[in-house]
Formats: sequence, C-alpha cells, structure tokens
Amino acid sequence: MAAINYNHLRYFWAVAHDGNLTRTAKRLNLTQSALSVQIRKLEGRLGHALFERRGRHLHLTEAGRIVLDHADAIFATGDELLATLSHAGSTRKALRVGALATLSRNFLITFLRPVLGRTDIELILRSGSTAELLQSLEALSLDVVLVNRPPPHDALTPFVAHRLAEQPVSLVGTPTRLGGKGGGLAERLRTHPIIVPTADSGVRTGFDALADRLGVRPQIAAEVEDMAMMRLLARNDVGLAVLPPIVVRDEIAAGLLVETDQLPNIAETFYAVTVERRFPNPLLRPLLHADLDDGSGSDGGA
Repeated sequence: MAAINYNHLRYFWAVAHDGNLTRTAKRLNLTQSALSVQIRKLEGRLGHALFERRGRHLHLTEAGRIVLDHADAIFATGDELLATLSHAGSTRKALRVGALATLSRNFLITFLRPVLGRTDIELILRSGSTAELLQSLEALSLDVVLVNRPPPHDALTPFVAHRLAEQPVSLVGTPTRLGGKGGGLAERLRTHPIIVPTADSGVRTGFDALADRLGVRPQIAAEVEDMAMMRLLARNDVGLAVLPPIVVRDEIAAGLLVETDQLPNIAETFYAVTVERRFPNPLLRPLLHADLDDGSGSDGGA
C-alpha cells in the first residue's frame, strides 16, 4: 500500500485552516487549480472527500475533520522535533466537548475525569446555549455536547441523547435559616423565600407541580438559570434553594449549608448528545459508558 504524500497532506492542512482555497493558493504561491489537484490526489489516496462546498465556502466533511486532527498532530510533532531534538513527541488526539453554559462545572469535570491529565489527548472545551452547541455538533465541530435536557428527536434531527446521570433535588439553606425550626416540607415552603430554577427547567416544572399538590404558593426570592449562582444565593441566605445537594457538597461538608427535605419525584438529569457518525471519536466511548449515577459523580456548582 502506497504511503501518504505529506506534501498533499500539508496543502490540505493549509486550506482547512484558512477555509479559503483562493487565499491559500496565493499564500503558497500556487495556482488555485494546482492546489485543487493536490487535494484531490489526497482524497483519492484516502478514499474520502475532505471538503464539501456550500455556496462560496468550503466546509470539512467528517472524514476531513478527522484528517485535520491527525495533520495537526503530525505537523506539531515535526515542529517539536525541529525545536528541541530531544524527543520525537507523541501524537495527541483531540476531544472536542461542548457544555451548556449553565451546567454544573463539577459534573463536567466528573464526566471528563477519565481523560484529564492524559498527555496524549488535547481537550477542547466550549460553552454556550443549547442551540449554539447543537449547531456546532451537527457541523462536526464538536464531538459531544453536555446538557440537562435531551434535544427533540424525530426523523429530521440527527442527535442521539445518552442519559449519563440523575441526581435527586432537595431544599438547601443555611443553618441559621433552618436551625431549630420544625415543621414539614409544606410549612417550610410557606415560611421561607425560595430560590428556584427558571421556568424552562425540568426541575422547576417538577417543583411547581409539587407546590400545587401541597396547596402552597411559595414566595419566590429568585429565579436563577445557573447552578453556581443558586449556590451563591443560598450561601448568602437569600432563601432555601431547590437544587441537587451534590451541587453544594463542599458547603454542606463545611457546615455552611444544610440539606433539609428531599423533594419527591424531582431530579436533575444530565445527557451527552452526539450525532451518528461513520467515524466516531474513539475517546468518547469510555466516557459515555462510565457510571455517573452513584452520587459521587455529577456534583454541580462553580
């Protein structure tokens, strides 16, 4: 089997990073047609198209994204060799992870723990809204997206939602607020201001239904999208927070906050969303099949 022509690979690498064939050809002092021929030769050798044209723009195909990952590693290793001559350097694999901006950061760390610290992996983390992240996932700019609600699923959407973990939700507050005060869940909801997630949260939907069943109209102190902000408000005694206790496990361990009532049938669920790919990133499989439901895993917070 013939080896890859690395001149062809470098031409592809240059175009992939520039995103523009004409600009790359000018920078490399080549004609556009000559550069196109070199890339077609590489595509013929690999047996896959590396670019697709959408209007006037070139976009990497799935195979193109994989080739670019390897080309980055190959040329980075060559640079290291020239720079140091002390060791060849090892090829680094890339893992691109997107996380909802309001998602528990501790959960994100727990999900990534099997690959953290590995010198052979380049970890790329991005945050944003669900819509932004799913768009990047569909464009193959991300390998996986972490959210707390699965995306819609029908014949037109390519997403696959992997349920990773589910954490119970409780009322959490300061010892000053809760100390020495009796009463059950309904009484606490009547007599304390409550910090709740925003209305588009599954936890909020469950909490509103619970309050209705108990015949209680809680005083809402704050509606908060971010778990880290809920944690800070609870620490500052703004009210009782409706969140998974694992979000504030350090504060509970230090005695700064106390868990009181676990809220029945309410839980925070975490999902990893992928798309069906002919060439899935092999780094993902152990992450998607890890057991994060043991209570020590999906801690949320800052």
